[in-house]
Amino acid sequence: VQLQASGGGLVQAGGSLRLSCAASGRTFSNNGMGWFRQAPGKEREFVAGITWSGSNTYYADSAKGRFTISRDNAKNTMYLRMDSLKPEDTAVYYCAAARGSVPPSGLNGYRYWGQGTLVTVSS
Repeated sequence: VQLQASGGGLVQAGGSLRLSCAASGRTFSNNGMGWFRQAPGKEREFVAGITWSGSNTYYADSAKGRFTISRDNAKNTMYLRMDSLKPEDTAVYYCAAARGSVPPSGLNGYRYWGQGTLVTVSS
């Protein structure tokens, strides 16, 4: 079972990026999924989550209005569209598959983790 995050890179403040998380080895169509991030010297934090069907989404306050989480179960892939990026969004972004159908904000609620993709936002 593997989650492969991609799409990170260097972008100027105000720019946009779209992260992808491709799952292999099993389907996660029944699992909630989430994006987390970890900045240097800080703890990993919840960014956004999406239910198994995609009908409900959840965002950290820092992501509301700027980030959009989505998923395509037919492709076993999840996305995070990030707009109006700020230097404080700089972090390694991780995707994860929840233990249940609803994505919690706590790390312990996730069973599978991707390897992370680095997002750097320059001022």
